[in-house]
Amino acid sequence: MSGLFNKLGSFKTEVLSGVTVSLALVPEAVAFAFVAGLHPLVGLHAAIIVGLITAVFGGRPGMISAAAGSLAVVMLALVQQHGVEYLFAAVVLMGLMQLGIGIARLGRFIRMIPVPVMLGFVNGLAIVIGMAQMGQFKTAQNDWLTGMDLYTMLGVVGLTMALIYLIPRFTKAVPAALTSIILVSLGVIWLGLDAVTVGDRASVQGGLDLFFFGSDAEPQLNGFHIPMVPFNFETLAIIFPYALVLTIIGTTESLLTMTLIDDITQTRGQGNRECVALGAGNLLAGMFGTMGGCALIGQSMINVRSGGTQRWSSITAALGLLLIVLVAAPLIEQVPIGALVGLMFVVVIATFEWSSLNIMRGMSRTDAFVMVLVTVLTVVFDLAVAVVAGVVVAALVFAWRHAQYLHVEIKQEGEARVYELHGPLFFVSTHNFGQAFEPQHDPDHVIVDFRYSRVYDHSGIEAIDNLTKRYLKAGKHLTLRHLSPECQKLLKNAAHLVEVNVSEDPHYHVSLNQ
Repeated sequence: MSGLFNKLGSFKTEVLSGVTVSLALVPEAVAFAFVAGLHPLVGLHAAIIVGLITAVFGGRPGMISAAAGSLAVVMLALVQQHGVEYLFAAVVLMGLMQLGIGIARLGRFIRMIPVPVMLGFVNGLAIVIGMAQMGQFKTAQNDWLTGMDLYTMLGVVGLTMALIYLIPRFTKAVPAALTSIILVSLGVIWLGLDAVTVGDRASVQGGLDLFFFGSDAEPQLNGFHIPMVPFNFETLAIIFPYALVLTIIGTTESLLTMTLIDDITQTRGQGNRECVALGAGNLLAGMFGTMGGCALIGQSMINVRSGGTQRWSSITAALGLLLIVLVAAPLIEQVPIGALVGLMFVVVIATFEWSSLNIMRGMSRTDAFVMVLVTVLTVVFDLAVAVVAGVVVAALVFAWRHAQYLHVEIKQEGEARVYELHGPLFFVSTHNFGQAFEPQHDPDHVIVDFRYSRVYDHSGIEAIDNLTKRYLKAGKHLTLRHLSPECQKLLKNAAHLVEVNVSEDPHYHVSLNQ
């Protein structure tokens, strides 16, 4: 009996946590839609579809997925240049790519992203989201707000930010973001302020109102909608770069969020399963005319810390958001734009890793450079370019550092000279390897001892082959000793590439006689 009560109590906690998250999702989903230059309901519908699919089928119970700011900033350029239909097609392609990542079990490669890259990624994301808000301080004619319009906007933004910070000091029973936006909206209406609202901006966002509302203005969910774009290579050339960027960003952010929840709950999520669910969610979202999404760190933390660590919490969050859209969609258009801008500024402040400014003091110069590089590239180009560049630079720095570990000790065994290698032999260290030998000055018998070294790639094999040719030309006898089984396999696999003749003796060493 006690077990039944425990299960009921746990279920109640999951549902209440999900309700809280669904309320917190409303303002951010609307704000992210505006960042992408879309109607607010596009963000809400994306949160419902992606959130529900990942909640039911995803690999990390309790994680919340919805429309995301990191994706929205990439979508804006596509929407402005080609329109929403191309965005929907890009979201479909993103879903297919994420399905492929999950099926191919590539989710584990998230571990290859170094910490400095992630710090730069997060900081760059915060800056980009903040810069995207500047467009809300312009009129429909793309002129900057002035006079009373500017003061009203700044007042609404400042008041929203202040309430979001102050409300949790008095109560945490309700989401501060949603409560702040409701209070600010009521205040603007009561005072009769001439503030720009969501409805005002939606009317100039490409005329999407009839697409998301029926002719009788009753709110309804989008129906099945195949993107209305030409199905040819020209369309693919347009959407593929955006879809690739969205795939990298969405997958990375989701897997990083999953890792964070794993650490908090002391459990382990299934990254590949999450990629499959996310891909299916985005595929379906694109076919229903929404902007797609990925995992949200903020809402996932709200859910987990409220006790929502199972699927019921995230399912409740998606269904609760669905209910809000069906019942309260017309009210969303009464929200002042300044309130959403204030919310996004709070998101920017919370997203930026301020601690990274102190961490830089303890970092090596190269790690600090990688972090700053990723931040700058995120702002100048996009998140995908920044992360790829950061990982490449970090990998090259790592390779260069390890190349310095290769050194040679020279010993004498009777009439033979022994070169004892210490450190890895791979593409970066091959130069130092070649410079360590002097065939013209060595005795007739030379031994290269690999007891404390390993050959890691074909560049190392080529270096060994070149060394063999040098000693052959000098008329000297060369022996390779203590090669590991992995090294011997590499040499044998490369027999068609190099001129090394490998034979293994009973004492586990390899002699090269040419």
